[in-house]
Amino acid sequence: MELDEILKQINNIFIELFDDNRILLSEQSDTSTIEAWDSLNHIQVITAVEKYFKIRFELNELLNFQNIGDLCRGVQAKLG
Repeated sequence: MELDEILKQINNIFIELFDDNRILLSEQSDTSTIEAWDSLNHIQVITAVEKYFKIRFELNELLNFQNIGDLCRGVQAKLG
């Protein structure tokens, strides 16, 4: 799956989770650029992404994600 398609799908996950149609993610988006995305709901984000794509991340993978681009590339690698 192409990175831009993964980004669009993750963007839709964020819109649904945070009930905000104005969310527009980029590869550089991170917790500092998305007001609703804090450490408390970070687990919800990861769980929703894993469920949507039917994948599971290892803890060491999650610790290396610095932004949405990293998350997208992680999904892409899992989908192989």
